[in-house]
Amino acid sequence: MMQFSSPASHPPLLRVRDLRVGFRKHGQVLEAVRGIDLDIARGEVLGIVGESGSGKSIGMLAALGLAPPNAVVSGSVQYLGEELLTKPRREMRRIRGAKIAMIFQDPLSSLNPTMRVGDQIIEALRLHQPQMNARQATQRALELLELVSIPQPDRRLRQFPHEFSGGMRQRVMIAMAVANGPDLLIADEPTTALDVTVQSQIMRMLRELQAKLGLGLVLITHDLGVLAGHANRVAVVYSGQVVEQADVFDLFQNPRHPYTRGLIASIPKLTESGGRLYSIAGSPPALGRFPPGCAFHPRCERAGDICQQLAPPKTTIGGSGHVSACHFANALPEWDSAEARVKE
Repeated sequence: MMQFSSPASHPPLLRVRDLRVGFRKHGQVLEAVRGIDLDIARGEVLGIVGESGSGKSIGMLAALGLAPPNAVVSGSVQYLGEELLTKPRREMRRIRGAKIAMIFQDPLSSLNPTMRVGDQIIEALRLHQPQMNARQATQRALELLELVSIPQPDRRLRQFPHEFSGGMRQRVMIAMAVANGPDLLIADEPTTALDVTVQSQIMRMLRELQAKLGLGLVLITHDLGVLAGHANRVAVVYSGQVVEQADVFDLFQNPRHPYTRGLIASIPKLTESGGRLYSIAGSPPALGRFPPGCAFHPRCERAGDICQQLAPPKTTIGGSGHVSACHFANALPEWDSAEARVKE
């Protein structure tokens, strides 16, 4: 497992407190994100992991003012101490793409199919840097394609998105995201639908760009293997809440929430052959149908009566900022990191 030093001494670029996102339906507000707290520092890589529908993506979209019209958003999201949730749309447009940029999950649907790739990059540049003329923007677009290792950038500028492979389109999205020198980059499932080799190339390139440019980087994924090699810290999200947050090494060596343990145990291992893969029993609760107490208790093998009655408090594990929202965080059995199984 690769290790990267965490810039804990830096003040947070983005500070998220009690972020809640709900959706209006038939006169009700159904909460999808239920009180998330996160800090992202300059030069840090924060991984956000969870199953599909856990709220990890919509939380970050809402933080940037990109939630759907029927969403109800509350809490606090501060960029360098400046509150974002109360900013008018015009001011948020000046911040998005310039100070905080996002790489969306599907590059094919995110890129305009009717515009040449070069025109789209130039548009992103001149929107935030109006003093840049056409010639300067074209030269900068060429440099950006070279930065993300796209061959023959002068020819590629004149092509349309459908003429690029999936990995190439993702590189274009990354080039657009870093075009205006943002402080923070949010990558939402940046390797979705890419083969393993291309996934590795994209993640290596993202990590190198993050280190070279000194960006804060948020990696949203369902793949713990990606985070093991690239994140400083990991926040595990379940049913719209952060159930565990820790340094990446601590999380894999000493997970203190049953859901985190289930996710790690579900990772296929090269040393195992035959037999059934481990999976967490049951399914996540539907939106607006969260059970009382701990939302994970219907799927948890260690749930007790208290789990069905009371929401678990945040328990601090040691002194390294490791936090778990589990009633039995300090009473879970020893974790065998080599076998990735709980010793019962």
